[in-house]
This record gives sequence, C-alpha cells and structure tokens, in this order.
Amino acid sequence: MPNKIKKRHLLDYSILIPYLVLSAVGLIMVYSSTSSLLVSKGLPPTGMVISQLQFWVLSLVAMFFIYKMKTTVFQNKAFIMFAIAVISVLLMAVKFTPLGRTINGASGWLYLGAFSMQPAEYLKIMVIWYLAFILGRRQKYIDKEFKKAVFRPMLLVGFLVFLVAIQPDLGNAAILTLIVVIMLLASGVNYMYTYIVGGAGIFGSIVIIQALIISKGSFIPERFQYVYQRFAVYLNPFKDERNTGHQLANSYYAINNGGWFGKGLGNSIQKKGFLPEAHSDFIFAITIEELGLLVSLIILAILMFMIARIILVGVRSKKPFNSLMCVGIGSMLLLQVFINLGGITGVIPLTGITFPFLSHGGNSVLIISIAVAFVLNISADEKKQKIDQEYRLLGNQ
Repeated sequence: MPNKIKKRHLLDYSILIPYLVLSAVGLIMVYSSTSSLLVSKGLPPTGMVISQLQFWVLSLVAMFFIYKMKTTVFQNKAFIMFAIAVISVLLMAVKFTPLGRTINGASGWLYLGAFSMQPAEYLKIMVIWYLAFILGRRQKYIDKEFKKAVFRPMLLVGFLVFLVAIQPDLGNAAILTLIVVIMLLASGVNYMYTYIVGGAGIFGSIVIIQALIISKGSFIPERFQYVYQRFAVYLNPFKDERNTGHQLANSYYAINNGGWFGKGLGNSIQKKGFLPEAHSDFIFAITIEELGLLVSLIILAILMFMIARIILVGVRSKKPFNSLMCVGIGSMLLLQVFINLGGITGVIPLTGITFPFLSHGGNSVLIISIAVAFVLNISADEKKQKIDQEYRLLGNQ
C-alpha cells in the first residue's frame, strides 16, 4: 500500500507555497526597481525582470527533476567530488584567467560569452551537500575522533573558502564559514572543538578590526581596500555621503521614505539613480520604501516561516544526511537574510550579499530553488519513511 503513494501527494506545501509567494514578490520588486532606470537608458522596462523570469522557469524545471529523484542518488561520493572539482576550477578561472570580471570590487563573476555565473553561489550548496554526506556517514565516531571524522574534510572546505576569499568575495566567504560551523554543531562534533574554532575566529576578528581602526587600512592590499572603505563608513555613512557612504546613506533615505505604509509600488525615489544596486543588494530597502515597513515585515515573516520549516524538517529527519542538508540550507538562507539586512541598516558593514528571492540575479534564483527542491525531496522521503513504518507496525499487530 505505501509503495502506491505518489510522491506529489507528499509535497510539503508549508515550504512550497512560501517559495512560490516569495518568488512572485521577487519578480514584482525586480520589475519595480529596474524599470525606470532601464527606460532612462532607452531600454525596454521589462528587460531585467524577463531574465529573472527565465531563470525562475529554468529553476522550476530543475526543481521538478530534483524532487523526482531518490534521496540516495544525492549520496554519490564520486559525483559530489566531481562537482566540487568543477566549482574549484571555475573559482580559479575567475581569479587567474581573463574570464573573471570585477563587480563592485569583487572579482567573483565568470563570463563565458553571453552567459555569466558566480561560482561562489554554487559553492554554498556544494559545501552543504559535501558536509552533509561526509558528516552524515561518520556519525558513529564523530564525537570521539575529531581528526579522523572532521579534520580532512575541513582542509578541503577551508581551501574552497580560501578560493572565495581571494576573489575577493569576503561576504560569501563569511557565509560559507558560518555554515560550516553550524553544520559541525548540528553533526554532533564535540562542542569543545567548535568552541575553540569559534573563539579563535572571534578573537581573530577583533584583532583585525582593531588593526583596521588603528592603521586606517594601510596594511590591507589594494584589492581589499573596498572592504576597509565599507567598514570605515558603516557607523556614519553621512560623514562621506557623496563618496564611500553613498550607498548606505541612500539606503537609510529609502527606508525612511517608506515609513509604515510606503510610497506605493513603483513610486520609489531612491531607485532612480540615487541608490546603486537598488535591484540587488538594496532590494529590501526599496521594498520598504515602496510597500512600507508593515508589508515588508510580512514578507520577511513569510521567509522566516519557510526557513523555520526547512530547519524543522532537518530536526525531525531520522537520516543524518537529510538532517544536515536541511540544517545547512536553512542556515544558508538565514545567514543571507541577516547579513543583507544588517548591511542595509548599518548594523554591519556592507558585504554585497543579496536578499533571498527578492534580489535580481539568475544564479541566486537557481541555487535557492535547487536548495528548496532538496528540502522538498527530503521532506517527502521522511514522510514516506514514516508511512512505511506505520504500515509495518499495523502489519505486525
């Protein structure tokens, strides 16, 4: 009887529906934040939203196939290592070949003719996938034999994070590092090791920050100077509003303009050339300006609900791989939200991290959709396993 249950009947709508709602809101906001600027350049107002829509349709196709697969297919070590090798080559191509391009100080883009991609975005899901596979298989001794269970995988992950950091793309490098720490904690590693690593990271960050303040960034290589500039202005962007503080100051203006109820969809002032990257890094500031803080909080609540559901699927999962995948994916989305919101509100320096679902970017749409498809598949697998178990219990009675 359980074998006859079709997989579509096991869909987790508490994740799928928020995904669809947020994707639709994202398309609306991409159009709203880009149309006037495109028109001013003599381009069709729908240019960027159409490209976003194309990637979303492609993402839906990818989601369909991923959902149809068995979760055991995801646990193929050869395929995982091959995918990581490909991403590593692409990251090195970005850095060391003419195919790499620099956008806003970060040379994280790879241009292949008319197609462009950001390998660091794909690396996030690959690191989660790899760690879920490795740590999931080593559950029997992970809390007792740290070196045997974790040390070698951490060397590989550390190398991958290093490749991202030298782009330089410190925002994604930070997210990757935090994802690794969270997944280690979730995997059952002895907390002492995590505390040591975390403590060393915090101490190192404090030392670096103090050194930046004292030296005013004089010891930083030129390619990383944009990082210092972002750090230097985030506490008071109005001190250099026309130069380094321009983005953050205009983000404040956008948020202030919106108030509780907003200026109305399409009526943003800051998107009209005042706020750079209004359609990507600062899309949520434009959302607040147009739709108001109240609606923006509702959007944020939907996103947080979906993230909570993803993590809950992981917590309830019986299989270590399933559990770690969901925790990693939920952490990835949560970190992106907090880092982006922290940046546009001046709580932390700007990092260039986009807001999930709302920001323009085909790579981001595709990766988030693939991640959600993984979770939907895992959720269905766990439901199927539970149903099978219940039928076996009934059969034994």
